[in-house]
Amino acid sequence: MPHTLLVTTHPRPDSLTAQTSAHLHARIKDGGGTVDVLDLYAEEFDPRLTPVDEPDWADREKRYSPEVRAHMERIEAADDIIVVFPVWWFGPPAVLKGWIERVWNYGFAYGRSRPRLAGKRMRWLGLAGGSSADYHEAGLDTAIDTQLRVGISEFCGITDAEVHLVHDTELSGIPEASRPDRVRKILSAAQAVLDVRD
Repeated sequence: MPHTLLVTTHPRPDSLTAQTSAHLHARIKDGGGTVDVLDLYAEEFDPRLTPVDEPDWADREKRYSPEVRAHMERIEAADDIIVVFPVWWFGPPAVLKGWIERVWNYGFAYGRSRPRLAGKRMRWLGLAGGSSADYHEAGLDTAIDTQLRVGISEFCGITDAEVHLVHDTELSGIPEASRPDRVRKILSAAQAVLDVRD
């Protein structure tokens, strides 16, 4: 059975993002898989790139900080990588972008003729408050897909990569009595990420 690195990123542990991650975690385990949950906020990951983790184009064997090396090991151990995040300003949160910048670094995730991450499967799952129609009309769905699937996953050798957006996730305008049904629909839509992996 595959081993999954489930990356989640939201400052509130009771958020819809956290609920979605927990739902996927349970489904993977129910299917017999193993899961390493990487909650970037709960683990207080520092997204700032400092000189110790700055790429050195003259040295692709550079030894990065212990924190970054530990994250690299978790990525290497995974068969599947699933990233669950809220879509803020039509992109991933800063902590997630910082995780990519610090950890998916030169010599590890890219910069070699034989990519180390080739053969892994990656699914990006963004929870978007806006409607699918609005995103499509503005070209935002294509922009997010290009940034994450092409600009990160494929650039780092992961050709089996997909971006899924679950739309209409803003619950603040929904009557309290209707929210459980809306959350169930969102979780069901998010589960499609697991269904397409097989």
